[in-house]
Amino acid sequence: MAQLIWNGLFVGSFYALVALGYSMVYGIIKLLNFAHGDLYMLGAFTGFAMLGAMGGLVHSSSLVALLVVLVLTMVTTGIAGLAVERVAYRPLRGMPRLSLLITAVGASFALEYGTRIAAGPNPRVYPVRLDGASFTVLGARVTVQQLLLMAVSVVLMAGLTMLIGRTRQGRAMRAIALDPKACLLMGINVDAVIARTFFIGSAMAGAAGVMAGGYYGKIDFLMGFIIGLKAFTAAVIGGIGNVPGTMLGAIVLGMLESFGTHWVGGQWRDVFAFGFLILFLTVRPTGLLGERVTERV
Repeated sequence: MAQLIWNGLFVGSFYALVALGYSMVYGIIKLLNFAHGDLYMLGAFTGFAMLGAMGGLVHSSSLVALLVVLVLTMVTTGIAGLAVERVAYRPLRGMPRLSLLITAVGASFALEYGTRIAAGPNPRVYPVRLDGASFTVLGARVTVQQLLLMAVSVVLMAGLTMLIGRTRQGRAMRAIALDPKACLLMGINVDAVIARTFFIGSAMAGAAGVMAGGYYGKIDFLMGFIIGLKAFTAAVIGGIGNVPGTMLGAIVLGMLESFGTHWVGGQWRDVFAFGFLILFLTVRPTGLLGERVTERV
């Protein structure tokens, strides 16, 4: 039991990093950014390219190199997120939501197959692999690498929570989520705040991509598709648009996969998680911490 809980917490922390970007973008401009999972993939490939460029300077199990590359990758994927927002979404912001949704799907394919052209169709083995000694805590097998990666996730999530809850930038983001037109009248630069939201969300997805590459050891240009669906699922379970709810939803999804793998087998893990989502939404469509919103006709 302890091992299943630990596995769920560890996987959930990965999902949370990706799901937060999903939830932030939806919360501020009500867009389901289906290209977000591909920014996770782009982060994994960016880290792969940086580690490859370092060559012999990187030891095969160098955690320090991976952390340095993680920071640089966050900046790179953040800029990529800015580009996607500026080119694909901003010109259509006043259009019907269906236009934005279709554009998001197109941006997702563009990122996937652009990476395929640049890096090739075959899976790549990550230059740095995080594996090593393990120890037992309350019956669960835990590795030092897992603890460090989870610590990085917690630090990033805590930093984001402080940014949203205690800074001027965070107040602007929350205000735009409530009423963007009123924010324009108040002199808030809405476009700049939305762009920074994309940068932060994309940077966190890129960090998760590097962590996944270093931990699982293999990446490919389609790896963002399934993680994008999982992140969307986590955001919906927690209450999309709600940052604490998204973190909670990611942990719940990680637990579901961990226990589902144990009970029904690994091949049914995704079926178990998405089946639960369908049942859950019939009972609580707004998610665990989501609020019911009434739209006036």
